Amino acid sequence: MGRIRVSATFAAPPDRVWAEVEQLERHVRWMADAESIHFTSASHRGVGTTFDCITRVGPIRLTDRMEIVRWDPGRRIGVRHVGVVTGTGELTLRRARRGRTRFTWDERLTYPGWLGGRIGGLVGDRILRRIWKGNLRRLGALVEP
Repeated sequence: MGRIRVSATFAAPPDRVWAEVEQLERHVRWMADAESIHFTSASHRGVGTTFDCITRVGPIRLTDRMEIVRWDPGRRIGVRHVGVVTGTGELTLRRARRGRTRFTWDERLTYPGWLGGRIGGLVGDRILRRIWKGNLRRLGALVEP
């Protein structure tokens, strides 16, 4: 199981960052690897929400099935990946100095054999870390004044 962790500090208060992040359907606005999100549950917010995210990284396109397993308004969203790629992830917001927000994206993922399994995961984690750093720059552009 690989681990990917990226963080950024935004010049915006946590409530402004949360207002963007809690809208799961809008993650495609700032996640370059997320092509589309299709909810598979009646709920679109909170614990128990399920959705399929069509994910593309280079020539690889797959359906990432997820379930929200933790929802602490204004602070944290936890997901469980139950599709081709399995694992867990969290998006965490923490108040920083001068009204800013420290945002951390932390994932533990397991890749299937056809994606190279553990060895493929080492490469995949490096690629995703780079993409997700860009994702955080795009999120910052959406939430900062």
